[in-house]
Amino acid sequence: MEAKLIIEIAVMLFAGLLLGRLAKQFKMPNVTGYLIAGLILGPSFLNLISIDMVNGFMIISDVALGFIAFSIGSQFDLNYFRKVGIAPIVIATAEALMAVILVTLVLMLFGFDPKLSIMLGAIAAATAPAQTIMVIKQYDAKGPLTSMLMSVVAADDAIALIAFGFAATIVNAMNASVETSLILSILTPFYEVIISFILGAAAGILMKLFFRFFKKPSNQICIVIAFILLTYWVADLLHGSPLLACMALGGVLVNIYRDQIDALLKVTDSFTPPIFMVFFVISGAGFQISALPAIGLIGIIYVVIRVVGKMAGAWLGGRVTHQDKNICTYLGPTLMPQAGVALGLVVVAAKLVPLYAEQIQVVILCSTFIYSVVGPIAAKYALVKAGEIRLPESKPLAPHKIHS
Repeated sequence: MEAKLIIEIAVMLFAGLLLGRLAKQFKMPNVTGYLIAGLILGPSFLNLISIDMVNGFMIISDVALGFIAFSIGSQFDLNYFRKVGIAPIVIATAEALMAVILVTLVLMLFGFDPKLSIMLGAIAAATAPAQTIMVIKQYDAKGPLTSMLMSVVAADDAIALIAFGFAATIVNAMNASVETSLILSILTPFYEVIISFILGAAAGILMKLFFRFFKKPSNQICIVIAFILLTYWVADLLHGSPLLACMALGGVLVNIYRDQIDALLKVTDSFTPPIFMVFFVISGAGFQISALPAIGLIGIIYVVIRVVGKMAGAWLGGRVTHQDKNICTYLGPTLMPQAGVALGLVVVAAKLVPLYAEQIQVVILCSTFIYSVVGPIAAKYALVKAGEIRLPESKPLAPHKIHS
C-alpha cells in the first residue's frame, strides 16, 4: 500500500511537470496543465487515479488550501489598507452580491423553482483563489490590480458565507418541512467568520513568539507548517472556516512581524510548489467529463450569468470607489474560479432542498471544472492587459534585468 502511494505521487508530479510545460508552450498558465494532467490520469481517461484515491488524498488538498489561504492573508498589510481604504471590501461585496442576485433572478425568470434558484445564487458568490494565485506566482504579477485582487478574494469568502446564511434563512422560511431556527440560520455564518478570525489572530501572535526562539529558516518553515495545519484543524473542529482562519493567520503575522516577513514568505514559497502541483492534479482527477452532458440549461445559465455578475459587480464596485480603469475592467475576469467553499456549501444546500440535491451537485461540480480550466487563462489575459504580467517576448532585456 505504501509503495503504491509513493508511485502514485511520483506519477502525479511527473504528469504535472510534463503537462505544465506543454501548457506553457501554448501560452497557458501551468496550473491549467496540472488540471489537465489530473483529468487524463483520472477516471475520465486512464483511471490511474481512481475516485477512491482522490478522496484518499484529501489531506494534501487541505494542506495546499491552508498554504494558499495563508499566502493570501499575508498580503493584508495594514499600510496598504490605509492607502486604499475600504475599497476591497466594497468591491468584494459588490461582485459577490451581484453574482447572487443575477443568478437567482435569471434562473427564476427561466421558470426554475425559487428555492433551487436561491441556493444556486447563494453559492455563486464564492470565489476560489487557488488557480488565480498560482497564475500570479508563476508570472510574478505585480501592480494595483494584483494587490486589489488579493484583497478582494480574501474578503470574498467571508461575504459568501454571510450571503449563504441569509439565503438559507429565506429557504428555511419557504420550506415548511425544515424545522430550523431562523435566528440560528442568520447567526451561523457570522459565527464562522468571527471564530475563524479569532483563531487566526491568536495563532499569528503565538507564531511570532516561537520565531523569537527559532531564527534559522529551516526551523521557521517547520513552525509555519505546524501553525497552518493546526489553525486549519482547529477551525474545522470548531465549525469555523479553515480558509478564513489561515487567511487571518497570514494577515496578522504580516502586520506584527514586518521585518522578517519577506524572508519567511520566500522560504514558504520554496516549500509549497510540489504540494500545489499534486493538489491541482488531484483536483483535475476529481472531475468526470461524463457528468458534463447532465449540466443542462440550468448549468449553462449558472456558468454564464455568474461570470457576468462577477464582472459587473467588480466594475460597479471599482467605479463607486473611484479605482483605476484597469481595476474596474480587468478585476472581474480574475474572479472566475470556484471550488473550496462552494463545494462545502453544496452539502448544506442539498440538506435544505433535498429534492434538488443531485441537480445542485452536478451543476456546481461541472461549473467548477469549466471555471478551473478557463479561469487561469482568463486571469492571465486580464493581468497581461492590465500590464502587470510581462511576457518574455515583450521584454527588451534579459529576464533577470527586468523589475516590475
